[in-house]
Amino acid sequence: MKSVCFTGHRNLYISLELRQKLYTTIEELINAGVCDFYAGGAIGWDMLCEEAVIELRKKYNGIKLHLLLPCSAEEQTLKWNTYQKENYNKIYNDADSVEVMYSHYNSECMKKRNQELVNRADCCICYCKSMRSGTGQTVQMAMNKPIKIINLA
Repeated sequence: MKSVCFTGHRNLYISLELRQKLYTTIEELINAGVCDFYAGGAIGWDMLCEEAVIELRKKYNGIKLHLLLPCSAEEQTLKWNTYQKENYNKIYNDADSVEVMYSHYNSECMKKRNQELVNRADCCICYCKSMRSGTGQTVQMAMNKPIKIINLA
C-alpha cells in the first residue's frame, strides 16, 4: 500500500480523541509504507487531514500531500468565511502538488474530484456517518474499487 485518500463530512465536531485517532491511523500507514496522501481541499474533515499530513511531514521525510481540487480555489472557497479561506490558502501553499479538475465550478466537478481521489488511492481514511452524502458517494466508490476503508466516525 502506497497511497491514501481522505473523504469526510464538512460539518463535524473535531474532538481531541478524533484528532488523536486520525494521527495514529496516518502514522500506522506511514510505517506500513504509505507516502502519498490525496485530499480534496474541502472544509471540515479534508482540512483536518491535510493539516495532519503537513504536521507529520516534519517527523516523516518523504510523505507528500497532494490536493485534488474540484474547481479553482476562488470558486471552491467563494462562500467560505475569512478563517476558512486563510486556512485553505496555508494548506494550498504547503501542499506538495495541486491539481484542479475544472477551471470553473460545474455540476460534475465534485464527483470527478471524488472519483479521482479514489482512483489514486490504495486506502481511504474517512469520516462517514451518512451514506446519503458526497462523502457516502465517495466511500461507495472506494467500496466498488475495492480499496481498504478506515472509517473514523
